[in-house]
Amino acid sequence: MEYYINPCSGISIDVKSGQMISVIDIEGGQVVDFFAESAVDSEEFLSPGVTIDCNESLRLRVGDTIYTNLYKPMFKVISDDVGEHDLLHPCCRPEMYEFFYHNGDNHSNCLDNINGALNSKRPIIHPVNIFMYSEIDGNGDLKVKKPLSKAGDKVVLETLMDVRLGIAACSVSESECNSGKCTAVKIIVE
Repeated sequence: MEYYINPCSGISIDVKSGQMISVIDIEGGQVVDFFAESAVDSEEFLSPGVTIDCNESLRLRVGDTIYTNLYKPMFKVISDDVGEHDLLHPCCRPEMYEFFYHNGDNHSNCLDNINGALNSKRPIIHPVNIFMYSEIDGNGDLKVKKPLSKAGDKVVLETLMDVRLGIAACSVSESECNSGKCTAVKIIVE
């Protein structure tokens, strides 16, 4: 099945264990906020922090596993055209837009888009920010740069448990996060 996520919006998709998920940057330079919860228990969900802990790395590489908050395997990275994704930043939300850009009122954001897609009310969501390029220097300073993904680049994940995905095409056009504009993305589940 193919799914299109319009710019600045989100969707939910039910995916079974063993299925493959391709996340495709249609035009290039677009971040995808990728989140999931267990189909059995929504209190078990994707955790970048646990993923960093278990893989002992701030980066995702082919062959790595993405874990839940309960340290259970959720996804395996099968292929990756880009090799640069962010595990540190939470979903953008009105307070973030207000803090950085002074335009938080009624701004489309990934927290609301994923919560809306999953019919949930999580106060904060830490997704895997696919294609997001965050550079950390030797002093530990963090800078969000223009994504390295080009048109058609993709990441393929194997699903290791039944999940409900909550995915958003990131809404930040105010910085280099999405190359200064927001575009659509495509998801293929096989």
